[in-house]
Amino acid sequence: MQLYKNFCKEILDENGRLVDFELDFADNYNFGYDVVDKLAELAPDERAIAWTNENRDKKTFTFSDIGRLSNKAANVFKKYGIKKGDKVLVILKRNYEYWYVAPALHKLGAIMIPATNLLTQSDIAYRVNTANINAAICTPDGNTAEDVLAVASQANTLNTVFVPRRYVFGAVDFTAEVEEASDVFDRVDTKAAEPAMIYFTSGTTGYPKAVEHNHIYTLAHIITAKYWQCVQEGGLHLTVAETGWAKASWGKIYGQWLCGSGVMVYDFDKFSPGKLLRIMEEYKVTTFCAPPTVYRYFVKKGLNKYNLSSLVHLTTAGEALNNEVFDKVYEQTGIHLMEGFGQTESVLMLANLKNTVAKPGSMGKPTPLYDVHIVDESGKELGTDEVGEIVVYPPKDKPQHGIFISYYNNAKLYEKVWTNGVYHTGDTAYRDKDGYFWYVGRADDLIKTRGFRVGPFEVENVIMQYPNVLECAVIGVPDDDRGQAIKAIVKMTDGTPHDKDLENKIKTFCNKRMASYKWIQILEIVDEFPKTVSGKIKRTELKKES
Repeated sequence: MQLYKNFCKEILDENGRLVDFELDFADNYNFGYDVVDKLAELAPDERAIAWTNENRDKKTFTFSDIGRLSNKAANVFKKYGIKKGDKVLVILKRNYEYWYVAPALHKLGAIMIPATNLLTQSDIAYRVNTANINAAICTPDGNTAEDVLAVASQANTLNTVFVPRRYVFGAVDFTAEVEEASDVFDRVDTKAAEPAMIYFTSGTTGYPKAVEHNHIYTLAHIITAKYWQCVQEGGLHLTVAETGWAKASWGKIYGQWLCGSGVMVYDFDKFSPGKLLRIMEEYKVTTFCAPPTVYRYFVKKGLNKYNLSSLVHLTTAGEALNNEVFDKVYEQTGIHLMEGFGQTESVLMLANLKNTVAKPGSMGKPTPLYDVHIVDESGKELGTDEVGEIVVYPPKDKPQHGIFISYYNNAKLYEKVWTNGVYHTGDTAYRDKDGYFWYVGRADDLIKTRGFRVGPFEVENVIMQYPNVLECAVIGVPDDDRGQAIKAIVKMTDGTPHDKDLENKIKTFCNKRMASYKWIQILEIVDEFPKTVSGKIKRTELKKES
């Protein structure tokens, strides 16, 4: 059941390529009611989720199941005082509860704030205080629930913590409450343009930013799923991302269900290419999306050693894709990798879409939702092969959909990225003579490692807590397996003896205080930093020297 056709107008050329696309929806559009409940009505027995974990536990949820469970979950949240506009932190990893919690919160009109379970207590506290979070639902795995409850015991807005499938003192037993709740839920009056979710993203000049999206954002992912990932009606799509990251919205729920595809969920903690390939083989996954790092591991393992005959399309994003990986994947599968580009602040901006020819390493061309250009620092349009910033010009005769509506509690930063009415992505690229965009780098030095995005400031802030550290800078350096490794360059106070033992001590000190994806892989102690006239560290020179 492909509901997406009810919410858009699309124009294809004679070769089946998408040339124009416009969203069409009611003012009160809500994914929970107008997609989930509609699918439960029209395709009740179709598979919405196939879930398994490292212990090989298995569950299948139909659209009828998701409709019923999301109503029950919405009633539980309502019972505990959660209402329209309230902020709810959702740390559910790849736990199956996410797929009915998300539509439940949409139905309530609550603002969902997904987050990774890799966060420390200080990370969680920062999010609670920045977004004035009212409640949280946590994975039963690990110590996440205890960490969130510790934050809730502090003076802040966090009042209620839910935990499924495990009793935790001080938390609400979410599973028991859902079992007892009614599966009937009356529609709440929500509007399409109202806030629906907030994702925290990393920056290099400050703490993570709170990126706010409205309900329309869920529809803007139709192009993502239908014309980039090429999901199949009745098929099974697998995107590797954990639900705490915006990539989950790209590949694990919205566009996929709108296009009638089921979602494959492999709930794991430690990535194993062999295990993931066996899951794809066993469940007959039809479409797959992952960062280039995953494909590098797959190529080493040998994609052709597995029966992936059900696989029809492969996509990648999040890092630069090199030609060797592109060629090896094609050699082992017969499928071309189709690259794309977007941000936490957006949906798919650039892509090699359906029925187009990919250039290995290119992000492709602008999707019909966006008017994308390359400009210099003054805003001047640049020509072929000239490197500049990727910017988006707003449409002249219709609203701009798919781009975030605010940085929550940071109006000045929002105004800055919308300088002169143009959205500045902060990413740099060039456009070739055929109109394909090629990624160059992040203007603000964001580090992309193992598919995660890390802002140097977050790591530098921890380094500066170590005794006798005078200055530091964190950069990303090329790494065959990670894409980029995190390197810290440190200057100690005068008289501090430094040797290999000190380097190891600083790394250990910092890594114990940070989420694992932020861990420092390389640490170097220097006597001086290269600096500008104004005293700023020249990161470009540090990268050249690394």
